[in-house]
Amino acid sequence: MSDATEWPDPADKAHAVEQARRLRDQAAKDGLRFEAYLPPSLALWLLDPSEAVFVILGEHQELEPHVDLRRELFKRRIQAAADDPRPGISAEEMWEKLREVTKEPRQESARWKKRSRR
Repeated sequence: MSDATEWPDPADKAHAVEQARRLRDQAAKDGLRFEAYLPPSLALWLLDPSEAVFVILGEHQELEPHVDLRRELFKRRIQAAADDPRPGISAEEMWEKLREVTKEPRQESARWKKRSRR
């Protein structure tokens, strides 16, 4: 598809890299807070985001040195997708669906606000 845009946009990527560089020392000293969008199914599953982020990032950190396990997990995810009995759709159909979705105005996502302890 010739009109596909690169993702992430090079300017966005450059901004993210620069921001990460600026925040590295502070994050190493004091940690890092951030927001993330979750699709509805994950949002419903996640009722305590701080606990979930802690668990997920901890598991990721523990798996990081085990290339063989990460590779096996990736292969299993690919195989599960290939074995999915639901009918697939073509790339053109997917792009058309994405274009339709992005034309619609989006409502603001729900935000979890942790109560300040100060």
